[in-house]
Amino acid sequence: MAKNFRDLTEAEILALAISLEEEDGRIYGDFADGLRESYPSTAAMFDEMQHEESEHRAFLIDQFRHRFGEHIPLIRRQDVNGFVHRRPVWRVRPLGLSVVRKQAEIMELETRRFYERAIERVGDASTRRLLGDLAATERKHSALAASLEHEHLTPEARETEDAAQRRLFVLQIVQPGLAGLMDGSVSTLAPLFAAAFATHHTWETFVVGLAASVGAGISMGFAEALSDDGSLTGRGAPLIRGAVCGVMTALGGLGHTMPYLIPDFWVATSFSIAVVVVELAAISWIRWRFMDTPFLSAAFQVGVGGALVFIAGILIGSS
Repeated sequence: MAKNFRDLTEAEILALAISLEEEDGRIYGDFADGLRESYPSTAAMFDEMQHEESEHRAFLIDQFRHRFGEHIPLIRRQDVNGFVHRRPVWRVRPLGLSVVRKQAEIMELETRRFYERAIERVGDASTRRLLGDLAATERKHSALAASLEHEHLTPEARETEDAAQRRLFVLQIVQPGLAGLMDGSVSTLAPLFAAAFATHHTWETFVVGLAASVGAGISMGFAEALSDDGSLTGRGAPLIRGAVCGVMTALGGLGHTMPYLIPDFWVATSFSIAVVVVELAAISWIRWRFMDTPFLSAAFQVGVGGALVFIAGILIGSS
C-alpha cells in the first residue's frame, strides 16, 4: 500500500527525491528521442534538461551516501500518496510540441510544489532544511528550462518547428478528414437525390441518405485505418486517422440528408441543395487553406464533380 509522506523518514525522503530526479531525467530523454526527427531544436533542449537532471541525481546520491550509507531504498512516486498519475504521453509517436512542453511544465511544477508543501508538514528541523534545499533545486530547474528554451528555440527554430507541426497536422488530421468529407458530401449525392426524385417521399429519401452516409463512413474509416500504420509516412496512429475519416464521411453525407426530415418534399429538397452548396464551398476552402490549392481552382474542381454526381442522381431517379 502507498505510504503517507508524513510517515517517511528523512532517508526515505531523500531516496524518493533521487527516484524523482531519475524518472524526470529519463522522461526528458524520451521526449528528446521522440522529437529529434521533426523538432531538433526542442530535442536539444530536452537533451540538456536530461543532463541537468542526471547531475542533480548524482548530487543527491552523494549526499545520501554521506549521511545514511551505501544502500538507497527504492521508493517511487507510486509508493507515496499525493502524487498525480502521469499520462505516458512520451510513448506516443510522433510527439506533438504543445503536448510535450505542457507535460514538462507540469512535471517541474508538480515536483517543486511537492517539496514546498512537504516542508509545512514536517516538524524535524533537519528534514525541513533538506526539503527546502530540494524545493530550491526544483525552482532552479524551472529557471533552467526557461533559459534552455531561450537558447535553443530561436525565432528561426520556432518558425521551422511550427511549419513542421503544421505539416504533421495536415498529414494526420486534415488529409483524412478532407478525404472523408469529400467522399461523404459527393458520393452520397447520387443515391440520395435518385431516391428523392424516384419516390418524392421525404422519409424514404432520408432512410436512403442515412444508410448511404453511415455505410460510407464505416467503409472510409476502415479503408483509411488499414491504408498504412503511419510508421513510414508519419501520418500518425491509424485508429485516429480512420476515426477522423469515418466521422467526416458520415457528416458529409448526413449534412444534406437531414433536411429530408422536413415533410414537404420541395422544401426539403431546396434545403438539401443549399446544404450541398455550403459543403462544396467548405471543401474548397479547406483545400485552399491547408492543401495550397488555389481557391478558384479548388472550387471549380469540387463544383464540377459535385454537379455531375448531383445531375446523375436526379436523372436516374427521374427515369
